[in-house]
Amino acid sequence: MLALLNITNFALISGLRVEFERGLNLLTGETGSGKSIIVDALGVLIGGRFSTDLIRTGEEHSSVEALFQIGAHAQVAALLEAAGLDANSGADEGLELVVRRELSSTGRGRVFVNNRLSTLALLRELRPYLVDIHGQGDQQTLFDAETHLELLDAFAGLAARRQEVAARFRGWSSLRRELDELRRDESEKLNLIDGLRFQVGELEGARLALGEDERLEEERRRLNNLERISALCADAYDRTYEEQDSTVARLSQLERQIEELAGYESSYRGYAEGLASARALLEDFATTVRGFSESLTFSPERLAEVENRLAEIARLKRKYGGTVEAALEHLARSRERLASLEHSDERAAEIEKELKRARDSYLDTALRLHAERVRAAKEFRRGVESSLGEVAMEHARFEVRVEAPGEGEPRGDQSGVDAARAFTASGVDRVEFFFSANEGEPARPLSKVASGGEASRLMLVLKTIASPARFPRTIVFDEVDAGIGGRVSEAVGLKLKALARTNQVLCVTHQAQIARFADAHLRVTKSSARGRTQVGVEKLDRARRVEELARMLTGAEITDAARRHAREMLKSA
Repeated sequence: MLALLNITNFALISGLRVEFERGLNLLTGETGSGKSIIVDALGVLIGGRFSTDLIRTGEEHSSVEALFQIGAHAQVAALLEAAGLDANSGADEGLELVVRRELSSTGRGRVFVNNRLSTLALLRELRPYLVDIHGQGDQQTLFDAETHLELLDAFAGLAARRQEVAARFRGWSSLRRELDELRRDESEKLNLIDGLRFQVGELEGARLALGEDERLEEERRRLNNLERISALCADAYDRTYEEQDSTVARLSQLERQIEELAGYESSYRGYAEGLASARALLEDFATTVRGFSESLTFSPERLAEVENRLAEIARLKRKYGGTVEAALEHLARSRERLASLEHSDERAAEIEKELKRARDSYLDTALRLHAERVRAAKEFRRGVESSLGEVAMEHARFEVRVEAPGEGEPRGDQSGVDAARAFTASGVDRVEFFFSANEGEPARPLSKVASGGEASRLMLVLKTIASPARFPRTIVFDEVDAGIGGRVSEAVGLKLKALARTNQVLCVTHQAQIARFADAHLRVTKSSARGRTQVGVEKLDRARRVEELARMLTGAEITDAARRHAREMLKSA
């Protein structure tokens, strides 16, 4: 559960520390007091968008930090271990997790998990085990038929089956793309073959070699500067070895002096070895440079050959990628492409056989997934309709329609399912929810019949039914009471209270009929201090809860009758 939330310089909040309890935590307050900002901050903490416009005006940094007490939790422990992080262990509460996100005005953000620098990717992996937020925009999401498939699969626990279908879909798609490419090539096959043959012939005839252009550039520089090179070699040989006062002669003289000096002082014997090595190195250099100088011959013919070869290499480099390496890679690709085109008929026949097997394999798995969805849809419908009665929609009807185009077609018949249209990574099904709020009215697509209040209650039911918690976590509802009131609000409150028996629930509400069921009632306030707006949160005792419920019932002017009503509501909660 979420035990503690610290918010600093976030939107209108300068500094806020909120402690939560197990069960149902209700956040109430005047419209615009900042209740939803707290929910937004929690969303940012678990991986939501954290942009500089959320930093409080005039501040340089913003941060959101939370302490989660989650008991023994193998999945979370495994994620932390994989990320190289340690899990904090509280004496009474089991596993503890401290998560913090920071953002500076420069846009630089950091993530910490248990006080160790971490990543946003880890936060998003942890999120399903920590917090499930249902915001004010979720109702519109429920009107989108594309999300209905996800909700049904979540309810049925079909993640593994979907992964299998997705893998077979990727195999089928890859073969289909290859076959389409071969068929596209067929129309311009002859032109492609002619062009590729020319390119392959040109590059093969050139016999390019890696580093050849660099070696030829060096040879050209040598041929163009032969006179200067000869002079340098002669001068170096003379100075090193030939002259009476050459470097080798001086080293020999110095070597004899050091040998004599070592006879008086033994510590100089080591220098003699070093000088001998230096003399041997210089003698070798002199021999080499003389031999190199004698081998130098100017050849106008060879210079012309080098110039022509470099020009040819430069032309091919410009044409095929800019470097010799790129040109050789182009040659390899062209050979492969040419071979593929020259044998495209054989390859197309092979692919068609493989494609048929891949299609049958995909359909076999997808239709098994379809059958599981059909079975789950009946159970899902019963669960939703039963829960609709708990939120004062006793006469509502709910249907889950699962359609699989061409499911009765022979699997090997390519003319059956229109594969390009019906095959997807999630299967061949189209799932849509149908709904009727009134007795005697036919069920119609959810997006066309649910009012705002009905959508609020249906969203609560669908979310709790479609995503049952396999482990306790924090479920957040931001203004689930939109568009409802009276008896319906009380029914929603009872549903939230029931959900809070197995999960910690945080709910932002304006309805006293819902707030009465709180295990912890938190009032959010907004005030001004030194010309700045401040947001605060206070935990209400019973007396202050009476005042808050009375305010929610009557508005700004609280009457004694409202207080009596509020006390009665708390007694019967």
